[in-house]
Amino acid sequence: MHTLRMALAQINTTVGDLEGNVDKIVAAVQRAREAGVDLIAFPELAITGYPPEDLLLKPSFVEANRAALMDVAAATHGLTAVVGFADAEQDVYNAAAVLHNGRLVHVYRKHYLPTYGVFDEDRTFRAGTGNVVFSQGGALWGVSICEDIWYPEGPPKEQARAGAQLLINISASPYHAGKGADRERMLRTRAEDSVSAVAFCNLVGGQDELVFEGRSAVIGADGAMLARGAQFAEDLVIADVDVRRVFRRRLHDPRRRKLPVADLPCIDLPAVKERSGKASAKRAAPSGLRMPVRRLEEIYRALTLGLGDYVRKNGFERVVLGLSGGVDSALTACIGADALGPENVTAVAMPSRYSADFSETDAAQLAKHLGIDFLVLPIERVFRAYVDSLADVFAGEEPDVTEENLQARARGNYLMALSNKFGWMVVTTGNKSEMSVGYATLYGDMAGGFAVIKDVPKTLVYELSRWRNVQGDAPVIPERILTRPPSAELRPDQRDSDTLPPYEVLDPILEAYVEQDMGLESIVALGYEESTVRKVIRMVDANEYKRRQAPPGVRITARALGKDRRLPITNAFSADGE
Repeated sequence: MHTLRMALAQINTTVGDLEGNVDKIVAAVQRAREAGVDLIAFPELAITGYPPEDLLLKPSFVEANRAALMDVAAATHGLTAVVGFADAEQDVYNAAAVLHNGRLVHVYRKHYLPTYGVFDEDRTFRAGTGNVVFSQGGALWGVSICEDIWYPEGPPKEQARAGAQLLINISASPYHAGKGADRERMLRTRAEDSVSAVAFCNLVGGQDELVFEGRSAVIGADGAMLARGAQFAEDLVIADVDVRRVFRRRLHDPRRRKLPVADLPCIDLPAVKERSGKASAKRAAPSGLRMPVRRLEEIYRALTLGLGDYVRKNGFERVVLGLSGGVDSALTACIGADALGPENVTAVAMPSRYSADFSETDAAQLAKHLGIDFLVLPIERVFRAYVDSLADVFAGEEPDVTEENLQARARGNYLMALSNKFGWMVVTTGNKSEMSVGYATLYGDMAGGFAVIKDVPKTLVYELSRWRNVQGDAPVIPERILTRPPSAELRPDQRDSDTLPPYEVLDPILEAYVEQDMGLESIVALGYEESTVRKVIRMVDANEYKRRQAPPGVRITARALGKDRRLPITNAFSADGE
């Protein structure tokens, strides 16, 4: 056999749903069998879902995941499958099972356990050791797990030096904007440097704040993309890997002759009986090369997938949000309607004495365009009752942010009441710019189950909103929402710029400080006023306690306000230099 037909099954797993995950794996195995596939790979920890976190500290969970793996093994007659699971032998390992023709042949254990960014695998896994290659019908291949291929000297390189013509990597690589292109550059480099074909199988779907984009890929030994899976959707990627082509390329590459041959154990996978329909399936064309989508569509699809999976996987069917007539809630409503269907979204306008007349009008128009339910629940009587009830205690004090926050909390109470009464999940509408500097109200606009645009800076909110407006037959977001000065509408003639620098100034400063950990002097050197930078840094540092109490939201930047950025709340270090 000079050509190995392989499949990459990028499936959307659910953490802890062992039975459901097994069903998806077995269904993909059956599809691969019908397509004449010799070898199919599944994502990292496909049995458990990723990341299982402290579920791995429960022995019963680890045992159940092992039993589930045996159910998958029983379904692999006629082919080979590489399946991610949690292995246990005195400790727990992030592992890949090689299943062949109905039985477990070998277990590979992940060598490099990431502990940066959103990762904390050292907490629950022991690093694996050992490396092997597999012989299947004249082809040699090796398997590794996610991080193992990111290191130039990692296990895949040793497999290639042992003769492997195909390097399979199963992964759960979390998304952030632009990462897919960076990852493909790395995979091409590994293919070219090792003179091996590379098959990368990635997870797809949302898990809490993480989103996995799929975008699985098969890359030739020359770095050429042979097949690429869909983004943000399940897919079965099928490709034919010609091992003769790899061998010929190696003959013309003198670099390999300067390196010692790696002496790795080789596990032979015996040939299986001809499968019914295999011969005709072999003539079928493999998967095509799906082109990546552009930046704004990529981010928008990540947000819709993240929200949709969070809602469905946690047992909700419908969401509710406050629709103020501002751009943040407008974008959130669009994402909700696209993720769940307009019939599963309720938007609520909650005007007060400070709301502009056109705010409710614009909100109603947006809801009509999207086809979502729209309620109007004024908060004036509740707000007045709060103020009257506190009048004696506040006697002699001027109105300030206290009264502003009372309005936000009245709205939060309304939304949570609807959630309690009807079982709807509240989606909050705050963006990354606001959350970074604390321009949000605890138990008010921060109250809810999921903060879908929590990692989206304000300037990007406008970009995404304008992008969404040109996707259909007609714009859905009224133009006034996109052009009016942003305002919380909590006092007369209020504008965000009364409290914050303009967003086109604020967002680059936040990116430098929050995402790149640049200090005061370095940010000022970029051309920003020192007093402005100092003010922003102080606001960010002073509001860590708020961010800790915020609901999770979709991670779309390289460093989000959550697992990526773990700072103490009680912290005497002054990042602004004073």
